[in-house]
Amino acid sequence: MFKQFTGASTLVFKMRVWLIGTLILMAGTVGAHAQDVIKFGIIGPMAFIQGEHHWNGATLAAEEINKAGGIKVGGKAYKVELVKADSNENLSVPDASNAMERILSRDKVNFVIGGFRSEAVLAMQEIAMDYKTIFIGTGATHDSLGQHVKDNYDRYKYWFLLTPMKASDLGKSLFAMFGAVGGQIGKELGVAKPKVAVVAEKVIWTEALVKAAQGAIPKMGMELVGLWQPSPNATDVTAELSAIKSSGAHIVLTILSGSVGVTLGRQMAEMELPAVAFGINVEAQGDSFMEATAGKGNYVSTLNTFAAGVENTPKTVAFVDTYKKRFGKTPAYTAATHDALLLVKEVIEKENTLDSDKLVAALEKVDTTTAASRLKFDEFHTVIFGPGFATGLGVQWQDGKQVAFWPNNWNGVTYKGVVPFKIPPSLKK
Repeated sequence: MFKQFTGASTLVFKMRVWLIGTLILMAGTVGAHAQDVIKFGIIGPMAFIQGEHHWNGATLAAEEINKAGGIKVGGKAYKVELVKADSNENLSVPDASNAMERILSRDKVNFVIGGFRSEAVLAMQEIAMDYKTIFIGTGATHDSLGQHVKDNYDRYKYWFLLTPMKASDLGKSLFAMFGAVGGQIGKELGVAKPKVAVVAEKVIWTEALVKAAQGAIPKMGMELVGLWQPSPNATDVTAELSAIKSSGAHIVLTILSGSVGVTLGRQMAEMELPAVAFGINVEAQGDSFMEATAGKGNYVSTLNTFAAGVENTPKTVAFVDTYKKRFGKTPAYTAATHDALLLVKEVIEKENTLDSDKLVAALEKVDTTTAASRLKFDEFHTVIFGPGFATGLGVQWQDGKQVAFWPNNWNGVTYKGVVPFKIPPSLKK
């Protein structure tokens, strides 16, 4: 009996030794695997169109990079690993801060890309700077994000804004388009001073644009009839639209990023408002806009970054086609996470390092072509705006399809694939 027990004990002992050895080997393998990846935190409001395209753009870039052998640094190839962080920032700034803290402290990502709502991104920026982690914005636009870099470089140098342009430059792009649209409306309708109603959601990123609009509209030979500021998530704007209808406005200048953009597009059509919606409407950037407005979104226009068949750069059409084939929809501007991830790969391989400070210096010297534009950063670590650089793209829903109409001979810039802007029949009546 004793011999049998001893034999059994020996067998158990040997099994335990084997198991421990296996676990050690597995741990070593896991550790090696962890060392062979570069983690990118993709942060955004994942339940909304902006976060959806954040994730899709990054996914496409990660697939491309990994298929080509990964990111090469120090004689080694690293796979790209994406970590999804739902910031819920459309609804909660604290949620966004918590999401950023988690991916940095728990998931230990090497880089962060994304962000959308400026109030939330300002909070997330602080956390990323605490960790000295490069954070490339692809959604928020408030000028103070870049002003931080200029005012306190040592702390904020890890922040870069890839898309869109900062709010002040976004305004320049918007009013360049606005001048063209206003001129066309005035000419076609025979109106000397087209009337403009401004509808801007009441959040921080719209403040500078509202102020700019109030100053620019009279100087552009148009009449400002009023300002209306609904919630970003308003489900009914009939009161605002009724007042706008009474004002006789020809143009509804929109500065909207939330779901209210769908509400406005649908209800303008339902009320047969004799005006055209033009400006920034992030919801109108997505292919689902017509469905979301129950097919009533025709003639709504918005500043955008991508449109099918339009060549911002030699890389644009291929990217848009690949994205649409992969995800069944045209990329919104937040899908520039794709450009951001490829940009990080470019500077890592050029500098042959993962050191954040060295990569910051390399990003400051970048002059490259992305799917969106020629890319260079200014002193605010923000993409440079202007002819030959980032311009934005004016798109309009025509006959149920999204087409681009601007830039068209703006300071010598015309993108191949743009078509004329259309004035809705309700306005012509």
